[in-house]
Amino acid sequence: MKEFLEIPLVKYTAIAVGTILIALLISRILRLLINRFIRLSSNKLKVDPTQFSFLKNAVSFFIFLGAIIFIFYTIPALKTLSITLFAGAGILTAIVLFASQQAFANIISGIFIVIFKPFRVNDLVDVGSLPKGRVEDITLRHTVIRNFENRRMIIPNSLISSEIVINSNIVDERICNFLDMGISYDSDIDRAMEIMRNEAMAHPNFIDARTDDDKKKGIPEVVTRVIGFGDSSVNLRAFIWTMDHSTGYVLKTDLYKSIKEQFDLHGIEIPFPYRTIVYKDK
Repeated sequence: MKEFLEIPLVKYTAIAVGTILIALLISRILRLLINRFIRLSSNKLKVDPTQFSFLKNAVSFFIFLGAIIFIFYTIPALKTLSITLFAGAGILTAIVLFASQQAFANIISGIFIVIFKPFRVNDLVDVGSLPKGRVEDITLRHTVIRNFENRRMIIPNSLISSEIVINSNIVDERICNFLDMGISYDSDIDRAMEIMRNEAMAHPNFIDARTDDDKKKGIPEVVTRVIGFGDSSVNLRAFIWTMDHSTGYVLKTDLYKSIKEQFDLHGIEIPFPYRTIVYKDK
């Protein structure tokens, strides 16, 4: 009798272990194939890698879920146990569903992100008040964004779906950079605006984004305007176009230096606070 009981136990243990090993092998093979397909397609065929990256992260979950269902269905004792649990665990099921509602929300939000594509892998995005970063991966639960400090921001999909996302890569990657400078009230405004315009046009990252109509109307390549008056400065702004955010950042940092040097050469003052101290005799 003891030997008779041990035979099914060994058999069902072998089935369970074998199923898990087969699921692990299939998952590993599929992930390798998907990775290879992503590398080949994304660069050569210009295929959006987001949906394939999401599939890569989801494939293991569904394979192992199927393996667990197969094990419960194959082993009679587990099959009976599962039927009993499902029949009499209404309260437990409600508790589990309540506890896992956030996980389901993340999964559904991840699916919506892949379908509607508010952003894709490799897009440069701003999410709410978080620092700007590049989308590195989209999983079932979260989205991974790498910021410019090379740190990864792990954001739950349900949270990112409820935030305002500014995408620098959708439709048109070109950026109009606002370069603001303040000059003193007694400085030459026209000369300062001319310097800002010339320095911007001389930078290698600058592009002429004017349309044919703009050119016919005589709109300059770099528009400069007086945007207001401060306590001690006249505030100027130059509107400078670049191909994308990264080249725009480099352009702005270079121009702050070169424009400051040109202002110094031409006697245009960038104001700073003055304090007058009065000493009184007793």
